[in-house]
Amino acid sequence: MDLHASQIQGFFDVPVDNIHLGCFFLKLYAEPSAILYIRTHFNVDNVVIVSPDAGGAKRATSIADRLGVDFALFHKERKKANEVSRMVLVGHVREKIAILVDDMADTCGTLCLAAQHLSEAGVSKVYAIVTHGILSGNALKSVEESALEKLIVTNTLPQTANQAACPKIEVIDIGVVLGEVIRRSHYGESVSKLFHEVPY
Repeated sequence: MDLHASQIQGFFDVPVDNIHLGCFFLKLYAEPSAILYIRTHFNVDNVVIVSPDAGGAKRATSIADRLGVDFALFHKERKKANEVSRMVLVGHVREKIAILVDDMADTCGTLCLAAQHLSEAGVSKVYAIVTHGILSGNALKSVEESALEKLIVTNTLPQTANQAACPKIEVIDIGVVLGEVIRRSHYGESVSKLFHEVPY
């Protein structure tokens, strides 16, 4: 589910499909599920999809294109791992609902800093959708104190304790998608079909 680097597929001696948050959430990136979530929870006429860094631009533009909405991204410079020194917003976001999309959230420093910059740029609200909610260290406190309205994560990792500790955490269940992947693999059916549709 949403491999951090697609090259990881090379370590297997059987066929591997990278199930992105796209199928469930961002092209089995979790993308179809993310799109479904966005369409059912937001007025897409007021949405802008934002990548918190240049590395996630492909993911974010794919979602933005499928929704028919604008796209923006942050260019960021790091002092060291997990520490951002500067972020520059590229794109028009004023008076829009900004939805940050990423594959994972660890310390949430980048997401919270991006949310702050988006608020300063005049967005009406900021949300984040990520596949893997690692949420280590002070992540929950950072999210709670941030400009984020919600941090929406899948349950690729258990989130019960995180939801109890931070009311801004919302979880999307990926069990149906993974079950369908297993069923299709068992019966020799196409898994790649799920890259474009949610199986429910």
